[in-house]
Amino acid sequence: MRFLLDDEQAAFARSLDALLTASDTPSTARAWSTGNHAPGLALWSRLAEAGVFALAIPEPYEGVGPLPVELTVAFVELGRHAVPGPLVETVAAAALLTRLAEQGDVSPAKRLLPPLASGDAVATLAAGAGGLLALDADAATVTLVVEGTGADGRTAHGGVTPGGGRRVGARAGSAGASPNAPRAVLRLAPGHGPVRSSLDPVRRLAEPAGGGEVLAEGAHVADAFAYAADVAALVTAAQALGVGLALLDRTVAYVKQRTQFGTAIGSFQAVKHRLADTLIGLEFARPLLYGAALSMAPADIAAAKVTAGEAAYAAARTALQLHGAVGYTDELDLSLWLRKARPLRDAWGTPAQCRARVLGA
Repeated sequence: MRFLLDDEQAAFARSLDALLTASDTPSTARAWSTGNHAPGLALWSRLAEAGVFALAIPEPYEGVGPLPVELTVAFVELGRHAVPGPLVETVAAAALLTRLAEQGDVSPAKRLLPPLASGDAVATLAAGAGGLLALDADAATVTLVVEGTGADGRTAHGGVTPGGGRRVGARAGSAGASPNAPRAVLRLAPGHGPVRSSLDPVRRLAEPAGGGEVLAEGAHVADAFAYAADVAALVTAAQALGVGLALLDRTVAYVKQRTQFGTAIGSFQAVKHRLADTLIGLEFARPLLYGAALSMAPADIAAAKVTAGEAAYAAARTALQLHGAVGYTDELDLSLWLRKARPLRDAWGTPAQCRARVLGA
């Protein structure tokens, strides 16, 4: 089966590419890594005006979605341009609140979804029990914490929550909590601890503060989080694919310029083969990604996540090798994408977790 974007989706991708190209995202990402969020939040507002966050939110809450295919299109572009911020977590929070509303718990959705759609609020999301780390909690205006999920431990930073077993899969469109789902609590954290170092300096991690307002409680919260984790895995896969494509594009441009023995290294057969393998990996991930966006089946999402994540990581290794010593420098903008590849590969489902879900389907 072929998965091709229609004209409207392709035009949306081009418009986001133009917006982000004009926004100097490398400088924005570098400022974000130092704790200067102003340029990033300004870009966040422009993305909201373009309708990116509204794609994850239903019309009754001032959105236009949920539209998973269009979300996937958007996140490929966000990855290609190394846009900073808790983008995935905001979409996951929107999915969680939407599913709660579908199950009859509408108060949190009415309160939080409209500002997420408009870009007036920035959300991050953490789940598990104790020692949790939330992505970019220092920039978020809404820090949601889900405790007692019993889920499979997929978190924003790629860690594993304690005691996480394999969850009962919830597909898009299903209503009501699984009878086997554990009780869980959704709370609004009142703050966060110190920002911790990360493999990717642009991905700033902090532990949410304890306590805070309880927004919802019950088995339906665990079920809603399970659905939100699937959505997060899908858009993380899209972001990873975008990172891989950017790494490949930049590497191809570089090997055409770098010379050795008086010849551009891009003409060497070994270099061509390495780049071809990278391209095949990325293009193999693309139909899996869009197929998963169409079906929203947990196993399909897991397959897309592991494939896109591994392809992006392979692209990073190729880029690092072919750039030579200059590839190891932080001053080169390439580092902004290189440092994302592995965290995105592991975030919201490590390769081992994703393979286990595919095999267990």
